Parts: sequence; structure tokens; C-alpha cells
Amino acid sequence: MDTVTINGRRIGEGERCFITFEAGPTHDGFDTALKLVEYAAAAGADAVKFQIVDPGRLCSDKGQMFEYQTVDCAGVVSTVREPIHDILCRRCMPRDQWRTLKARCDELGLIFFSTATFFDEVDFLEELGCQTLKICSGDVDFPQLIEYAARRGFCMQLDSGSATLAEVERAVDIVLATGNDKIIVHNCPSGYPARLESINLEFIRTLKRVFGFPVAFSDHTPGFEMDIAAVAMGANMIEKTITLDRTTPSVEHMFSLEPHEMARFVHTIREVEAAMQGRRRVMDDTFRHKALANRRSIVTARAVRAGEPVCDALLEYARPGYGLRPADRPRLDGAAFRRDLPAGALIRLSDLEWS
Repeated sequence: MDTVTINGRRIGEGERCFITFEAGPTHDGFDTALKLVEYAAAAGADAVKFQIVDPGRLCSDKGQMFEYQTVDCAGVVSTVREPIHDILCRRCMPRDQWRTLKARCDELGLIFFSTATFFDEVDFLEELGCQTLKICSGDVDFPQLIEYAARRGFCMQLDSGSATLAEVERAVDIVLATGNDKIIVHNCPSGYPARLESINLEFIRTLKRVFGFPVAFSDHTPGFEMDIAAVAMGANMIEKTITLDRTTPSVEHMFSLEPHEMARFVHTIREVEAAMQGRRRVMDDTFRHKALANRRSIVTARAVRAGEPVCDALLEYARPGYGLRPADRPRLDGAAFRRDLPAGALIRLSDLEWS
């Protein structure tokens, strides 16, 4: 399957890149989540993604440490270690607030979806009317969760960040075994931020070749460069993290887009897509006319009189290319000028006669 459909939007070959702004790790409650939704919609994104998670159930070891980098206003980068449980707690919201947030996305025409880590979270996303959800890379080897979500008809977004290709293949097979073939596979580089050597953009082509499903690039790098490259490599979907303030001292903020960058990011991706259109160069009449200005025509090397036979000594090749072209020279053999012409005149077939 080359394409999948989410809320009426086709994603895949021949379709425009589906742009998702990831707000899951960078909000700290309903107010900031709502602001990020508003910014994402105003920027022209197709979707916004969150992470519905229950840290108390997910983390049996509340002291398990996680390492990431932050940046301050002076550009100084620091490495931080804190319990993953504490990080995830910052992303928690009661379900009534999730319902309100989803309703606001609907009003704005912004597709809402989320990561799910437990069966009841899958049920909740189904209740919200979501047509897609994401399985994080940490759960790519959790067949029960993958099968449970796939059987409910979701478009399954499978993250490959910390997974081997074989593990992704097994996850895809689990989805397909349920009769669900709506799959998007993500190339998600590891690291917060990702190291250049871990980005592996060529893996986008590998995933497309191996699976034949739409492929997404989940970016964990600062700036736009890797996203532009991913689109050029054929990524059908881009997932980019957004933040209200890049200097927020928490995970994923330092490489996220701030509000003033979001619209420019979307516009840049659209420009890249426009520049990539077509496997052949197609020129309209206006473009062809402009191109001829730099081409050459056959012109008279000096003033000629009617009846003079055409010969190379009387011909020159000069711009613009609005007359007979240099390649037309053999057609002039045996011809004579029908009328007087000044030096430098464009020669046309109507200026010649053959006996």
C-alpha cells in the first residue's frame, strides 16, 4: 500500500508531505498544551501529536534515570539526568482536559493523535475519535499492545528509534495479521538531541523499499536541515517537536521549534516539495521564450543582396534564438536570399528561395 488515509488526508506516494508538530514532551499541562495547539494550527501544520501516558503504571522503578541536554539563553548546553518518571509526570493531564484539547483541534481543523502505552489509552483515543495512534519505539516489541490497537482499525504509526529492522518487521507482521494494512513506519534517530551519525537518512529509503508503506521522519535535531533532507529522500511525513521556549530546562525543548519558526518551517517544506515536482523538466511557452533569449540564431554576417547564394561566409551565429537555429544550417544548402537583408539580420525560411 503506497498511501494511507487519516481524517480524509491521504499520506504516501504522490501526496504532499504530512506535517505533524509534536507537543507531547514539551507541554507542562493544559494551558501550554492549548497554546501549542493554537500555534500549530496557525502555522499550517496538518496534525499535532501528544503522549497520553500514566507514569505510575509505566515506570516500576521510579528512580530510573534519563539523560538529555538543555540550552540556556546564552547558548550554553548542559547535560541533565533526572528520573524518567518525573519527566513523564510533567506530561500528564486528566482525561477531561484531553477531551477539551481534542475538541479544540477539531475546531481548528488540526488532526489530533497521540502515543498510547496501555490498552485503556487505546480505548480512550478511540473514544476521542482519533483515526491514528503511535506506538513508541520502546513498545515496538510489545505485541499485545500492537495487536490490540491494530484490531480497532487505527492507522498504526510504528516508531523504529531504538528498534532493529527485524523488530520493526515483526511489528508490521502483527498489524497485518489482524487484517489492518494502514501502517506508517517512522525513522526516528536516537538521542536528545540526535547525533548526526545516528540520523541515518538513507534508512528512509530502506524502510520504503522493505515495507512499501508510507515512511515518516521523526526529527530530534535542531533547525530545519535534516527535515529538508528527509523530504528530499522521500519521507511522506515529518514529525517535528515544538515548544513555547527552547530554553525550558526539560527534555526535547532545545531542538524544538519556537512559535516564530513554525510557519516558516511549514512554508519551507512546501517550497521543497514544489521544487521537487516532476521527474521531467516541463517548460511552458513563457519559459521557452525566455530560454531562447540565450540561444543562438543564424544571422547574416554582413549585408546581403537578393539573389546571393547562401554560403558559410555570409552566415554568423548570434543571440537571441528567435530565428533559424544553428542545427537548421543544413536546410539552407542550395538556397539564395530572396530579399536584401542588413548585417546581423535573423534569417528565416521566408527570406530564402530554392531554384
